[in-house]
Amino acid sequence: MTIDPLAEIVTLLQPSASYSKLIEYAGRWRLHRKVEGQPVFFAVLEGECRIVSPARPPIIVRKGDFVLSPSTNDHVVESIDAPPHGVTTMPTEIGEGRFRVGQADEPVTLRMQVGLCSFASPDAALLVSLLPTMIVASGEPRLALLLQLVADETRHSRPGREVVLERLLEVLLIEALRCGADTLSIPSLSRGLADDRLVSALRSMHARPAHGWTVVDLAAEAGMSRSAFFARFTRVVGHPPMDYLLAWRMALAKRLLRTRKVAMDHIAAQVGYGSASTFSTAFARHVGMSPTQYIRSVGGVQ
Repeated sequence: MTIDPLAEIVTLLQPSASYSKLIEYAGRWRLHRKVEGQPVFFAVLEGECRIVSPARPPIIVRKGDFVLSPSTNDHVVESIDAPPHGVTTMPTEIGEGRFRVGQADEPVTLRMQVGLCSFASPDAALLVSLLPTMIVASGEPRLALLLQLVADETRHSRPGREVVLERLLEVLLIEALRCGADTLSIPSLSRGLADDRLVSALRSMHARPAHGWTVVDLAAEAGMSRSAFFARFTRVVGHPPMDYLLAWRMALAKRLLRTRKVAMDHIAAQVGYGSASTFSTAFARHVGMSPTQYIRSVGGVQ
């Protein structure tokens, strides 16, 4: 069976929806959003606006565009004809799941479905670091359909709501990551998977994390020399190959430790270490605590 690294990481993140709401915008306005470590998405239903974030040049999004930021901490959304710097606007609730930004007597020029979600995984920061900081997709009907389903599910308390939302968001994230234009320009796992030479090495690491991989072995998987592979992997994925492998092994180890159903030596073997002691040393160096301390810190739950 072919291993899909992107699906593995998104599933391990355990996404869930905090809210999804329809926002109408009128006149000149600016919203300053500070959502520490929480993923946010925008679907532009009508009109256009500008998104400004510290990590990249400002972008203008228009009807049919979808924006996803897996790790947004601080960004500004503003009208094209924005008010002076320092002037911000607060949204006003006008109905269930509906908000308005701007003056009540101004015509609506922009409508967006805005959602905030969260990642339940204790390893979210590590896993998110493997994804692009922002993804922009245009004219993708599948994304529009998924957003409709997410919005509908968040507004109702049906049986199985949380499970349905988690699965919908997993699909939404994967769909955005594989069709977003920015995935081809920002160093990330998505960009690595789109690289004909690197994809084989990435799939091999995910398929066999217990294997004693070296840079030479991975370069052979990619059909490249060691030096060329190392430079290309680091540039395209954003992490040196062995750092990426270590991050992935530790994410898997944490998941196994949280279950408390697998002996330490078996966990060590599954993530590429010859003994429990060498695994414990590597884990403590990477995580900052021993495997036993980690189990206590998370309560030993899945």
